[in-house]
Amino acid sequence: MATKIRLQRHGRKGYAYYHIVVADSRAPRDGKFIERIGSYNPNTNPATVDINFDRALYWVEVGAQPTDTTRNLLSDKGVYMMKHLRGGVKKGAFSAEEAEKRFEKWSAEKESKIQAEKSKLAKGKEEKAKERLVAEQAVNKAKAEAVAKKKAEAAAAAAEAAAEAPAEEAPAAEEAPAAE
Repeated sequence: MATKIRLQRHGRKGYAYYHIVVADSRAPRDGKFIERIGSYNPNTNPATVDINFDRALYWVEVGAQPTDTTRNLLSDKGVYMMKHLRGGVKKGAFSAEEAEKRFEKWSAEKESKIQAEKSKLAKGKEEKAKERLVAEQAVNKAKAEAVAKKKAEAAAAAAEAAAEAPAEEAPAAEEAPAAE
């Protein structure tokens, strides 16, 4: 029986998540499967991948063929690295302890790269937020200056109109007593 490690679609339209399953290659995509070995949710940022490492490694070593996407997911989690190291142990190139050390070193390096990338993205996000804040403050300052200028012009116009109004009333008041 030809077995495949593949994704089984679940979820609603436009919001899919997947189970990683081992199935007969002739079975339908969402149909009968042999074993569920993990899940994959591409909707989160970053995508969430949960794999039963031991079972995935077992099926890969037994000869189950993964699809392209599941191969990438398994490789990212280190299943293929461990398969490669176990092959070296079987050939006698190094011991099982050495293989475990190499895998731990690889895992640590990969985790540090991921953390560095996350911190870089977080710094970039913070810098963009600071830049937006500075730009927004500049725009608000310009608006405040424009409003202050407009108010000053309106106050000056009102003062000028008030100064002209009593000046016009005074000559009219002088003419009225002289007419009597």
